[in-house]
Amino acid sequence: MTTLFTDVYMPPRLLAPGGTPADLTTHEQRYGPLSHGDPAAVLRTLAESGLTGRGGAGFPAYRKFVAVADAARRTRRAPVVVANGAESEPAGHKDKTLLRLSPHLVLDGLQLAAAAVDAGEAYLAVEDGASYLESALAQRHDPVSVTVVRLPARFLSGQASALARYISGGPARPTPPAPPVRERGVRRAPTLVQNVETLAHLALIARYGADWFRTAGTPAEPGSALCTLYVPGREVRVVEAPFGMPIGRLLPLEGASAALVGGYHGTWIPATEAAQVPLSSAYLGAGVLAALPAGRCGVAETARVLRYLALESAGQCGPCRNGLPRIAAAFQTLAAPGPQGTTRADVSRWAGLVAGRGACHHPDGTIRLVRSALTTFATEVDAHAHGVCTATDHTPLLPVPTERI
Repeated sequence: MTTLFTDVYMPPRLLAPGGTPADLTTHEQRYGPLSHGDPAAVLRTLAESGLTGRGGAGFPAYRKFVAVADAARRTRRAPVVVANGAESEPAGHKDKTLLRLSPHLVLDGLQLAAAAVDAGEAYLAVEDGASYLESALAQRHDPVSVTVVRLPARFLSGQASALARYISGGPARPTPPAPPVRERGVRRAPTLVQNVETLAHLALIARYGADWFRTAGTPAEPGSALCTLYVPGREVRVVEAPFGMPIGRLLPLEGASAALVGGYHGTWIPATEAAQVPLSSAYLGAGVLAALPAGRCGVAETARVLRYLALESAGQCGPCRNGLPRIAAAFQTLAAPGPQGTTRADVSRWAGLVAGRGACHHPDGTIRLVRSALTTFATEVDAHAHGVCTATDHTPLLPVPTERI
């Protein structure tokens, strides 16, 4: 179960107050009706706002919009817009929560995006909740028709090129990075893929302006972000917080040894350091923040996740076919108390061989997790090498779909 806290860290912007889903009437009473206005004006306001993508990469939204519009002019193809609600991260709940509580805010943003790039088609891609979203769409009379696409529940289904490939009739697996989907995506048309949270922010920016958006966050990173919080013994929580807020104010770290910041493609950080780290799109990734208690084994926790990530790869390149399974198996050795031989050195060496060589970013994200674990849990790895595990509780912290391991 996911518990929602919308007013703990800032007045709610994105999420319906009280945790009650908003129908179209309630939505328009809360935010006012949306005027699609002048697409050029929307783009100017978007640029002034400094909004960055909330899907993990943190890329400036305005630049992506312009790139798609430019590609459409060059190719003389009407672009396609895709709202990415495929929260494939097993520990993530922010996009699911947003779509459940504020679907019309996302759909407003999707219409604004379609108008801004002059798109002829729009899609909303999700793994679950499709029927509910189709009901929300039936309440509306939008200029651009929106098709809800049900994606297979796989870790890479939400990757931009995998989305474009699936909507085009292929498998939900990433394609090589060149050409990018902004130039050749759904059915080879220029395609704008934006995370649903990014689109919800756009809907508010169009209503209230760039200056309003910048009242939260920092001058360098304006705005807020949704985060999923994992703390053992508590329900999973989804909160909205401004950029720049120390992670220690969001995530209770008393008695924790480390924090996972960014999800399964994220970074392990020692708890004392993480408490002072400001919330930033640079490493927020999937928006997952998890506290690892001092009595849990971070090496074993990482090994579980790495096995899952290796099995979830598309298997389309050497790093995914060979590198990730080998690294995952080696981490199983590091997680078990006993002789390790050259395993630790091997993992470090293989990480260097895998990084930057994948057909998509899955190997790079996995290696980010590997390297941070080797550093943050170095003392525990040493203890394991001497036949000792200091953990007193072996209950898993992070969810891993059991049917795939």
